[in-house]
Amino acid sequence: MSRKPYQRRVYWNESTMSWWERFYLLEILRGLSITGGVFLRNMGRWITGRKGALTTYYPEQTRSDYAAHNRGKHILTQRPDGRPQCIACNMCATVCPAQCIEIEAAFDPDDPAHPKHPSRFEIDYSRCVFCGFCVEACPEDAIRMVKEVPDLPSGDRDDMWFRRDDLLGWMPRSDVAKSYPPKPDATGGGRP
Repeated sequence: MSRKPYQRRVYWNESTMSWWERFYLLEILRGLSITGGVFLRNMGRWITGRKGALTTYYPEQTRSDYAAHNRGKHILTQRPDGRPQCIACNMCATVCPAQCIEIEAAFDPDDPAHPKHPSRFEIDYSRCVFCGFCVEACPEDAIRMVKEVPDLPSGDRDDMWFRRDDLLGWMPRSDVAKSYPPKPDATGGGRP
């Protein structure tokens, strides 16, 4: 019995290009004028001895004008057994203004404290606005945002979907503010 592959939903506000944008010659000229203006302004500053464009060698250096609480990539925190701290309550997906978080819940009867966990947790970074509402709404401290953003831009939209393993495996964190209750052992005893 073969399962049909997961079909991504079609959003009601998919971007469409106007006739002028599809013609794209005017858009190319407009983009070149913006880029050329920035180039000439920085070159003029450099020639006259004023401060022009700066180069930052990331990740060894970070820009000083970034805020200390700059929001970057999402990560999922881990339980002591390595699974995600998330209990699939869908609070983050509900509060997300871009509706870019998709969660499918699974049931684990061996975990009496929180029997739900996410079997699928995906974030579409091509739609994410990095507002941080998902972090604020999470009751379990299961999702966080860190400053670093590795390999985020991509030419393929499918590469912009970060899945559960990506969110768990990159910079794993298990220092949650709300600790997860341990599973009871086989003898029937709970916590010591």
